[in-house]
Amino acid sequence: MSAAAETFEFQSDVQQVLRLVIHSLYSNKTIFLRELISNASDACDKLRFEALKQPDLTGDQQELRIDLSWDKNARTLTVSDTGIGMTRAELIENLGTIARSGTRAYLDALEAGQKADAQLIGQFGVGFYSAFIVADRVAVTSRRAGSDEAWTWTSAGDGRYTLEPAEQATRGTTIVLHLKDGEDEFLDGWTLRSQVRTYSDHIGFPIRMPVEKDGAPTDEFEVVNQASALWTRPKNELSDADYQAFYKHVSHDFGDALAWTHNRVEGNQNFTSLLFVPAKAPFDFGGERDVRKGLKLYIKRVFIMDAAEQMLPNYLRFVRGVIDSDDLPLNVSRELLQNSRGVEKLKAALTRRVLDLLERIARDEPEKYLEFWKAFGATLKEGLAEDPANKDRLAKLLRVASTHANERDTLISLDDYIARMKPGQSAIWYLTADGWNAARNSPQLEALRGRGIEVLLLHERIDEWMIGYLDSYADKKLKHVAKGEFSADELGDAGSETATREAASKDAQPVVDKLKAALGDTVKDVRVSRRLTQSPSCLVLEEYDMALHMQRLLKAAGHEVPAAKPILEINPSHPLLAKFDGETDDARRGDLAFLLFEQAQLAEGAQLDDPAGFVRRMNALLLGG
Repeated sequence: MSAAAETFEFQSDVQQVLRLVIHSLYSNKTIFLRELISNASDACDKLRFEALKQPDLTGDQQELRIDLSWDKNARTLTVSDTGIGMTRAELIENLGTIARSGTRAYLDALEAGQKADAQLIGQFGVGFYSAFIVADRVAVTSRRAGSDEAWTWTSAGDGRYTLEPAEQATRGTTIVLHLKDGEDEFLDGWTLRSQVRTYSDHIGFPIRMPVEKDGAPTDEFEVVNQASALWTRPKNELSDADYQAFYKHVSHDFGDALAWTHNRVEGNQNFTSLLFVPAKAPFDFGGERDVRKGLKLYIKRVFIMDAAEQMLPNYLRFVRGVIDSDDLPLNVSRELLQNSRGVEKLKAALTRRVLDLLERIARDEPEKYLEFWKAFGATLKEGLAEDPANKDRLAKLLRVASTHANERDTLISLDDYIARMKPGQSAIWYLTADGWNAARNSPQLEALRGRGIEVLLLHERIDEWMIGYLDSYADKKLKHVAKGEFSADELGDAGSETATREAASKDAQPVVDKLKAALGDTVKDVRVSRRLTQSPSCLVLEEYDMALHMQRLLKAAGHEVPAAKPILEINPSHPLLAKFDGETDDARRGDLAFLLFEQAQLAEGAQLDDPAGFVRRMNALLLGG
């Protein structure tokens, strides 16, 4: 114990987090106590799990607990636990470093002026640093279970910390907060008890505080929380506040959950599940597809692992909560979970529970469901490809924009669309595009819009891939506006209208032939359009070709994409086509042909292969050359 204290610099990201926490979260300062107690609970959970394999880790000290005490004279608040404890290296890793992948982007966003709030801080697992909101110095003394060494980590939140050997007779961690002036409320037993009962009553380990006599703490301790796993308690004993407090504990989210489902299943399988849907996506949610956390597996009330990957499909990775099984063995491993038929049945049951919950919200609280959809809709769409067994249920949960609304955020369901289909309309029409404006202003919509036929506008990047797995819904075929040819029946044309179109198409054949000659192999074909009523031209594909914007996205990502040349459709009644037809100069006719093609490309959202050539051709047209 003769080693001198060593001084270290915080990792630069930690210094920024400390500054943001201290200066931005003061209005939410009580979060520090919730975070420290939650961390202590996690440490007890970890010891209980490791003791399954190494029973001697608990030694003579079998009880797992959390103690909360204070000293008014020394102005200190102490949180201690008998959990797993930390080694010297773990103190450095856990308290001096932030290794979370999204932290850099988070800090950059805050530096750029985004509001720093408790929700974002919590999502990055840096709740320990919230202690510096109320303390000007924090000392952490810890002894790892199974080790004889103890170490003290001390910092004033100034960018440095010290590490030195310490004396601690028992395993676990003790955190001493030296409170700042003006934080006397956290030296009051009644206030501390109130905070514990409000925010940490659900913790499954006893939280003890000193019994007070004559207004002063004594050496006798009493348990101040329920000290039983919340999910094991009857639902009629639990309030919404209880559930929300537990959600914050299990998710490290400082906002409320959107909804939850709590179930006890008995029969062929015996398990309890408590599953939460967050109201907002975590800041780094997009990076969690391959590394998923937030769904904790317990077996007979013993925490085993974070098992989100085994217990729910990828497209439900936003779900947080716990599963407590009575059937799985306590020594279960990830490999066993991956190869267990029982786990597959459990996964299917949990998936049904989540979809039941989402369907209930969509049916009974549509505004709340739209809030969910805006946060996680793109993720849920993945399920149409990944979960064929639940494809119909997921399709019912889809919310998309349409041509019947002028606002991007006005979304409808497929059932809404079917309810207002035109008499005789047999297909659900949709358009995929790379962006909202490209979708709603597409010339390919003109004929349908003119007939009052609604079109779904799928403008997110995942949509073209997703819709490939949904060819029909409620016995209605889904048909892409920009693929294949329109039939007279699909447009609802009368016989006289069809005859007029056929005559116009026959009259325009010379123009079609000239365009084919001018464009050569740039396009697959040229034909008179049933889609266009105002624009001169548009690009379409064969029915099963990949959309042009999806081809561009895949190519940009380095994928090989089968070549699918577009078809140029023209509106022969447009003045530009008349100008093209009447042009006698071969060069100018060629320029006009490529302008018609390039305009259609731009309307579709593409980048031109030859922007300078387009500008030259456009200038010549404007100048009458």
